[in-house]
Amino acid sequence: MMTPKRFNAFCAKLPCALHVVQWGDADVWKVGGTVSDAEGSKLHAKVFAIGAWHHGELAGITFKVSDIAYEVLKDMQGLRPAPYLASRGMTWIQMHADPGLSDRELKRHLEQAHALVARNLPKRVRGALGPKLGGFANACRDRCRRRRERRRAINRR
Repeated sequence: MMTPKRFNAFCAKLPCALHVVQWGDADVWKVGGTVSDAEGSKLHAKVFAIGAWHHGELAGITFKVSDIAYEVLKDMQGLRPAPYLASRGMTWIQMHADPGLSDRELKRHLEQAHALVARNLPKRVRGALGPKLGGFANACRDRCRRRRERRRAINRR
């Protein structure tokens, strides 16, 4: 099971990831960072993952997912639609108990959560972050586009 130290170390390696402690003692990971653009206005990050532990025990790791992943994961043992977020129509999953996901699967979903949020950052934020995020977001966008094209081709048959 993922520990707080491993969760934070993994998320820290993702491009333009920013760690804050919010809502008590939750480890909140955002993509984008806070930067100033040419006009001097602040551009803020968007959350892609939240980790919460109580006395060293997992309380929940919550992360953004695609619509398809949401449908697959929401009924798996140890996973559930994220409280508060999913009830408002957002596609977020929370791993709250065993068996949940393996560390490998969880890391893959955290990478995808980061990519989903990065891809949907406003154009001026992506532009202000420049090449640190650009190549990563473009690669994710291209991968998603190829998946959509494959699904469309299968549906046309």
